[in-house]
Amino acid sequence: MRLRELQSLELPATADFHVHLRQGDMMKLVTPTIRKGGVDTVYVMPNLTPPITTVARALEYKAELEAIDHSVKYLMSLFLHPDVTPEVITEAAKAGISGVKLYPQGVTTNSENGVSTIEDYFPVFTAMEKHDLVLNLHGEAVSGPPDLTLEEAFLPMLKKIHEAHPNLRIVLEHCSTKAAVAAVRACGPSVGATITAHHLFLTGDISRVNPHAFCKPIPKTPEDRDALLQAVVSGDTKFFFGSDSAPHPLTAKTASQSPPAGVFTQPLATQYVILALEEATERGVVKEEDVTQERLAQFLSLSGRKFYKLLHGEGEVPRIKLERKASRIPTHIANEAGTLQVGLVRAETPIMSLSWV
Repeated sequence: MRLRELQSLELPATADFHVHLRQGDMMKLVTPTIRKGGVDTVYVMPNLTPPITTVARALEYKAELEAIDHSVKYLMSLFLHPDVTPEVITEAAKAGISGVKLYPQGVTTNSENGVSTIEDYFPVFTAMEKHDLVLNLHGEAVSGPPDLTLEEAFLPMLKKIHEAHPNLRIVLEHCSTKAAVAAVRACGPSVGATITAHHLFLTGDISRVNPHAFCKPIPKTPEDRDALLQAVVSGDTKFFFGSDSAPHPLTAKTASQSPPAGVFTQPLATQYVILALEEATERGVVKEEDVTQERLAQFLSLSGRKFYKLLHGEGEVPRIKLERKASRIPTHIANEAGTLQVGLVRAETPIMSLSWV
């Protein structure tokens, strides 16, 4: 498929299995942008302040989101913490909570209360395996050998958890390396992975100098980026979309030498992926014949829904339409009063417009 020459494209609605919707005024600003990006289902991260460690708070947060936009399906998660015991997992399963997110302590935004010794939580993982909850891994080690990225240093832990709990559904979040793609493929069918839009077009040299492109895990080399692109169009259903869209106030991103980590892509989530694949085919990184409507649907929508056991038939998924109408990525979004702004990466780049069928 020659994406750059394509004037329109119809796909099943995107399902985004990794979003940060924040709280307070930021939540009110970004939640209405979900459907603008062609997304009808989101897996919501629990790293609020304080983190979501109880079923009651997860359900309360879900109600807050539904009050803003009830047309989106919100899948809720707990933040792995000493308060999350096997008994809490039983309660979570009964309440319809989808999973638990593991953050190694201090590796990213709002992870100060994260896990220091992962093996201590193996009894919790056993309970999750029993009740069929998903374990979501922020796959970075706190430290590692100088010749490895923090993601590569974490990969033996992925293998260790999987071998100890072979039926536990595990998602390695926001893969950023060729090694992570290989590690996920080496695991059994209960292990999948999300790939963001921004890791499909960013590399570390860009991310380190552009505050709107700065995130964790930091994008890596062109070789790593290209391995992710190739995984997206491979037809391998282990890999599916999770934007890791992470908004921060524009002032925080631009007024400091140390901007907070996070790339905001929510209002154009689907279009950013299409843009990255357009550019990849032009560079010859992926073959045009590999970029098919079926494989785009798999990555953006169907594979993730199947992994999370949400899909019984493709016909039940709403559809979206992408068209070329001289649209461009805006510089930012803002609330009505203009008191809160969030910048977007790659502002002014031409991009496809999106509508709901």
